[in-house]
Amino acid sequence: MKNLNALSGGERTLTSLALLFAILSVNPSPFCVLDEVDAALDEANTKLFLKILSTLAASTQFIVITHNRDTMRTADILYGVTMDSEHVSKLLSLRLKEAEAAVK
Repeated sequence: MKNLNALSGGERTLTSLALLFAILSVNPSPFCVLDEVDAALDEANTKLFLKILSTLAASTQFIVITHNRDTMRTADILYGVTMDSEHVSKLLSLRLKEAEAAVK
């Protein structure tokens, strides 16, 4: 066995996510908050992460905080904070299916 410190950031992330996802698959939680867990993953591992996340989303609601565009594309709803020219923060939300329908 390797010491966790010997693993790369992506390998540590995958190890942690594997443990978390194994627990959630056996004992689902109503919701789970993930904060920037995909930041250390490369493109191939991000796709694997999103596939597993989509599978587990049938029994658990995931709140994912991310800057990864691929992760955002798989979401049902995006929430964000923006600041206008008067430096006032505004909350925004976007249902992706409704946005796609409006564009078509």
